[in-house]
Amino acid sequence: MSHGEDFLDSTQASQCTSDSRSRNRLGLVVTGLVGGSLVALYAVTAPFVAPALRKVCLPFVPATTAQVKNVLKVLRARSGTLVDIGSGDGRIVIAAAKHGFQASGFELNPWLVWYSRYKAWREGVHRTTSFHISDLWKVSFAQYYNVVIFGVPQMMEQLELKLARELPSTAKVVACRFPFPTWVPEHTAGEGIDTVWVYDAGTFKSHLQQEMAKSALKQEGSPDSQT
Repeated sequence: MSHGEDFLDSTQASQCTSDSRSRNRLGLVVTGLVGGSLVALYAVTAPFVAPALRKVCLPFVPATTAQVKNVLKVLRARSGTLVDIGSGDGRIVIAAAKHGFQASGFELNPWLVWYSRYKAWREGVHRTTSFHISDLWKVSFAQYYNVVIFGVPQMMEQLELKLARELPSTAKVVACRFPFPTWVPEHTAGEGIDTVWVYDAGTFKSHLQQEMAKSALKQEGSPDSQT
């Protein structure tokens, strides 16, 4: 073999080694990018998915324009404090603030709460709105005279009891998408998925008191209570 052939062989070997190293570096870069993307995706989606793992959850489904209009329509003669339970991206709270309410939202998803605060600031209603990262079952709604809820059927019966115990008798409750199972609405607005149901707190609080009185009478008349 000549010196020229030896030189060509060594050059080709060097190029192969260089190509192999380049491929390895490219593989590491791609792996890093994919891994980083997965971590970022998890960081963004985890707060959305985690609530769904709870026994009773409020999935984020943005309110339609018609739903927002219907909520404002049934509350047009009202004022004061308003709370949106499961406030999502804040559109109900912000719309209510623009119509004169001192509006608050409670939401488990921190990303949605931060976005809602930014959106309220951008639209100039940050002074009359507030957004809280909180579980609705750990919050008292006693200070609110207007309540909006985008609930799910699994939670509505339990929420009836909570609101009946906590709300002032002059409060109004607006349910969107799903009505409460035992309360009788004063009236409704909209149709289909945009329907909203309006409930009077004085009515359902009175009903709860009557049920509690009946339950107490039954317990007093039971054989166990007379022994």
